[in-house]
Amino acid sequence: MSTSTPAADSLVLYGQTFQSRLLLGTSRYPSPAVLEAAVARAKPAMVTASLRRQGSNAAETGASFWELLRQLNVPVLPNTAGCMTIQEAVTTAQMAREVFDTRWIKLELIGDDYTLQPDTLNLVEAASLLIKDGFQVLPYCTEDLVLCQRLVDVGCQAVMPWAAPIGTGRGPANPYAMQVLRERLDVPLIVDAGLGRPSHACQVMEWGFDGVLLNTAVALSEDPVRMAGAFADATQAGRDGYLAGAMAEQTAAQPSTPVLGTPFWHHD
Repeated sequence: MSTSTPAADSLVLYGQTFQSRLLLGTSRYPSPAVLEAAVARAKPAMVTASLRRQGSNAAETGASFWELLRQLNVPVLPNTAGCMTIQEAVTTAQMAREVFDTRWIKLELIGDDYTLQPDTLNLVEAASLLIKDGFQVLPYCTEDLVLCQRLVDVGCQAVMPWAAPIGTGRGPANPYAMQVLRERLDVPLIVDAGLGRPSHACQVMEWGFDGVLLNTAVALSEDPVRMAGAFADATQAGRDGYLAGAMAEQTAAQPSTPVLGTPFWHHD
C-alpha cells in the first residue's frame, strides 16, 4: 500500500501529473451540452475520443464536436476504437496525433466484434510499434497477467485492463485475476470498460488500481451529469480507502467497545 497522503496523492502517467483519477469518454451523450456539463462536474484527468467511431449521432458529428473537445480545457486522449488490424491501429494513431497535436494514444485493437475483446495476440506488437514511433501508449487489454506484463516489457508505462466487456456495466467479472494483476505489476493500472455503477469504481480503487475510465455508464444513465459526479466521488473515495488501509477481516464478531472500564456486571 502506498504511504502517500490523499492531499499529496496524484496520478502520474508517463511523467505527467494529473489531479483526477477518473478518465471520461465523450460518445453517446444526449447532447453536447450534457457532455460539457458532465465533464465540468467530474473534472476528469483526460477525455477520450475516437476518430473512427465518433459521429454515431448528431451530437457527435461535424467540426463543432471537435471544437467542443478543445473548449473543455481537459487533455484529450485519442483512441483507436474500431481498429481490427495492427496497421489500422497505427494509421489511426498517427492521424489522431495530427488532429489533436498529442503523443497520447489509447490503443484499442479489437479481436472479436461480438464481445469487443482485445486482440491479445497482436496487441503487444501494435503497442511496440507505436512506442517506437514516439507515442505514449495506454493499451486497452484484458486482465491477463502475462499479456499485461508483455505490454510493460515493450515500454508501456501504464496498462488499462477491462473489468468486463465494453458497455456491459457488469463490474469486475474476475476479481481474483484483477487483484493478482495489481499485486504483480508496479506500473499504473487504469480499469477501462465494464464498470456500471459508482460502487464498482470504488471497489477497484480500494484494491489499489490507479484510476478508472468510463463512458457508457455515465452517458447512458438517466442523469449523466449527476452520474459523472457520483463516479468522480466514488473514485476518490476508493482511493482514499486504499490509502487509509482497511481493517483486517475477522471470522467472528469483535466488540467495538473495549471491556476495560465497564461495570463488572457487564463482564462475562
